[in-house]
Amino acid sequence: MDIIASYGTMLVLIAAAVGFFMAYGIGANDVANAMGTSVGSKALTIKQAILIAMIFEFAGAYLAGGEVTSTIRKGIIDATPFMDIPELMVLGMISALFAAGAWLLLASLLGWPVSTTHSIIGAIIGFALVAVGSEAIQWGKVAGIVGSWIVTPAISGFIAYLIFMSAQKLIFDTSAPLQNAKRYVPVYMALAGFVMALVTIKKGLKHIGINLGTFEGYALAIGIAVIVGVIGKIAIERLKMDPKADKQMQFNNVEKVFAVLMVLTACCMAFAHGSNDVANAIGPLAAVVNIVENDGMIAKKATLAWWILPLGGLGIVAGLAILGKKVIKTIGEGITHLTPSRGFAAELAAASTVVIASGTGLPISTTQTLVGAVLGVGMARGIAALNMGVIRNIVVSWVITLPVGAALAIVIFYILRTAFGV
Repeated sequence: MDIIASYGTMLVLIAAAVGFFMAYGIGANDVANAMGTSVGSKALTIKQAILIAMIFEFAGAYLAGGEVTSTIRKGIIDATPFMDIPELMVLGMISALFAAGAWLLLASLLGWPVSTTHSIIGAIIGFALVAVGSEAIQWGKVAGIVGSWIVTPAISGFIAYLIFMSAQKLIFDTSAPLQNAKRYVPVYMALAGFVMALVTIKKGLKHIGINLGTFEGYALAIGIAVIVGVIGKIAIERLKMDPKADKQMQFNNVEKVFAVLMVLTACCMAFAHGSNDVANAIGPLAAVVNIVENDGMIAKKATLAWWILPLGGLGIVAGLAILGKKVIKTIGEGITHLTPSRGFAAELAAASTVVIASGTGLPISTTQTLVGAVLGVGMARGIAALNMGVIRNIVVSWVITLPVGAALAIVIFYILRTAFGV
């Protein structure tokens, strides 16, 4: 308790610095989930993607990042054993942020898309193990996370396969691709509108105090889907396309329509990602600030100080702008060759999986969801269409994220304990 009283301001400043560092890592690594497919399919240039993502990620983080955030990320550890030793919780959360941020930075430099959520969870598990022992860890939730490594990519990959194959059968493999595009693309637009509305409702609105019931949420999403579908129908009917053009020219025109759809879905995914994953950086930071301000009392929920959300949002934007290119290229170009229609199938499948996971309580990584969706699109073209070397590296990076985060956090935790004489 003396540590908190004596070094409270210093601890908050250190936590703010490592919280920004963690947010930087999220921007460098995780934003590729929203923008990788758009860049890989040439719907956007890398500069355009970064600019759009900066706007929507910051908007999501700042506007819908949460008035209140859970003290312990995803309830992965029990705060009770720390009640009498809050200084260990403070040092542990700082260790976790630094460890997770360091791993994300390394993974980003290597171009590996890893889970920011799993990075911070692994780090929190690591410090909790050495601080108070294994009884503080909710092992059932950890098992759920390990299971999600298989379940999440499998679900999104299957959905992406179905969406892509339906577009092939209904539009691209027909004698009149343009004619069929005018008929079916509005349906895909309505489906995208429905899923993206649900993602925003489930992942964004609840953070700004708008809690819609299940019926109201779905009713609103259906209403938005109908409007998007009608607008899409009007817009595509107005497109001047020569129906007598050769098939390749027709394909190119249809792909241009899917490119516009991709940009819209990417904007929605960036907003939803910013609103949801900024908590990986600001949750532990809010916990530290709350404990220091309450003289060592650990609350179940940590009210956010006014400066925490913009700090997280700025960190995400900085990481994306400075170091975001490598992981965006891995997802967009490294796994399989993407066109706008393939990228759209992957993006929509990833968003659909996020909605399914939100409804069922399945622990989810947006990174694994999108990589699984891109794999699903690649599989639709045969195993030869996949870059197995890149996929192997990605899977290895997923498996080692939890233990690496834990090991780094343990080392940093001991260094901090020694430095502060705890």
